[in-house]
Amino acid sequence: MSRVAAIDCGTNSIRLLVADANPETGELVDLERRMTIVRLGQGVDRTGRLAPEALERTFAACREYAQVIKEYGAERLRFVATSASRDAENRDEFVRGVVDILGVEPEVITGDQEAEFSFTGATKELTGCDHLEKPFLVVDIGGGSTEFVVGDEHVRAARSVDVGCVRLTERHLLRDGVVSDPPTEGQIAAIRADIDAALDLVEETVPLCEARTLVGLAGSVTTVSAIAQDLPEYDSARIHHSRVSQDRVREITRQLLHSTHAERATIPSMHPGRVDVIGAGSLVLLAIMERIGAEEVVVSEHDILDGIAWSVV
Repeated sequence: MSRVAAIDCGTNSIRLLVADANPETGELVDLERRMTIVRLGQGVDRTGRLAPEALERTFAACREYAQVIKEYGAERLRFVATSASRDAENRDEFVRGVVDILGVEPEVITGDQEAEFSFTGATKELTGCDHLEKPFLVVDIGGGSTEFVVGDEHVRAARSVDVGCVRLTERHLLRDGVVSDPPTEGQIAAIRADIDAALDLVEETVPLCEARTLVGLAGSVTTVSAIAQDLPEYDSARIHHSRVSQDRVREITRQLLHSTHAERATIPSMHPGRVDVIGAGSLVLLAIMERIGAEEVVVSEHDILDGIAWSVV
């Protein structure tokens, strides 16, 4: 067994996994899994820069995670940074801060690399499930981008496109610093048009419709699952490998897009940091399911973070 640590720093959240990995059995045993909403991508789509307050929120989480990693005595750490830090002009400031706190340089990976990690993390424990048909389509709906990967045991094709729940919310729903509450039909149509255009791009290189099992990752998808199950609180064990039908995703998406901030905030399983962006995130999931004709989505709590951990075993 190897004790490893992985950090995934995305547009909306930063997450830590400390785990013991057994490469012979393919087993990854969680010791600590944490998520903090830091909204690193705040304003990046508009300004091209990481905001000072967003950087400070992220560095505060890094200091907390550094202590956890030290307490568990992880032998190796890999820090991967995704969409927001890829796009920012001042990403060097972000890199210096992470090195000072954690002693490792964040790897600002490409969308294709991001997709590879997501696929490994999501499917390593699914490949032996006889009831799930291959190939898999793994969809990782992030804050700034969404990754699409088709593969069996290994990746066949992958693509990353710039439609994520934060980016779409800021692009279409933000007016004078305030999110439309609820969005207008015109704003919803504009989000959907962006998603459909992105799916057209994906289909140029990724055979989406060849997939037989849709696997959905990240906070937008897991939150939709929690709502579908009417959970009294977020319950990772009940969400992991749950299945949500296309009709139920459509119903939940309609509910989220036509409710107010206050109404969404009362949903027991809703993380406060997702209240304003969950509508756009659920619409991305629905659009994908409709495009490929998926009757259901298999929801996974194991994703890019688990793939990062496996990469250092």
